[in-house]
Amino acid sequence: MISLSRVVIGGWLILAWPSAYAADGEQVFNQGGQNPAAMACLGCHGPDGKGIAAAGFPRLAGLPAGYLAKQLRDFRQGSRKQAVMEPLAKALSDAEIDAVSTYLAALPADGAAELRRQQIAGDAVSRLALYGDWGRQIPGCVQCHGPGGSGVGEHFPPLAGQPAGYLVAQLNAWRDGSRSNDPNQLMVNVAKAMTDAEVKAIAEYFANAASPSPSQEVKP
Repeated sequence: MISLSRVVIGGWLILAWPSAYAADGEQVFNQGGQNPAAMACLGCHGPDGKGIAAAGFPRLAGLPAGYLAKQLRDFRQGSRKQAVMEPLAKALSDAEIDAVSTYLAALPADGAAELRRQQIAGDAVSRLALYGDWGRQIPGCVQCHGPGGSGVGEHFPPLAGQPAGYLVAQLNAWRDGSRSNDPNQLMVNVAKAMTDAEVKAIAEYFANAASPSPSQEVKP
């Protein structure tokens, strides 16, 4: 049982959390934070943190703790916008953000498919994903996000296996300015150079990375 400290202010007896309170990442994920506005994460991201594809909620399990913590703080300060996540992030303390990010990073995640650079001359989607289009200053997605789109470090999150709806929403957020938390503005420029059809096709490609269609074409 947690012992609460008692503070008398202006004749009122105030019950306060002890200064030594340590945030529990698993508790934050499953039950929410101390502030009632900090709702449990599992309701949207699933009990295993692997997301809910049908609703477009992304996988969090296995993502780098540094990346997750940065996103929550970016939601809190407004450089990344989303109607549900912004108030939730603002209700979390720094300790809770760090704790839940560390907890999620340690959760097991499904392995990403291996997308090999091979003969893809007739597949415009694969060419864009693996090689990019340097004439438009678009690098191949895997050149930053790693083999198979499995993610690299704290700045390039996994793409493979994330819901297509989520990936489309993020690319469009980069395009319309509602997401601007890329320190190098790399994704802003890449997303703006892509057509609507390419955004949709690339999102579906990585969402179904285990079995990409060899005949899928992008039509501007």
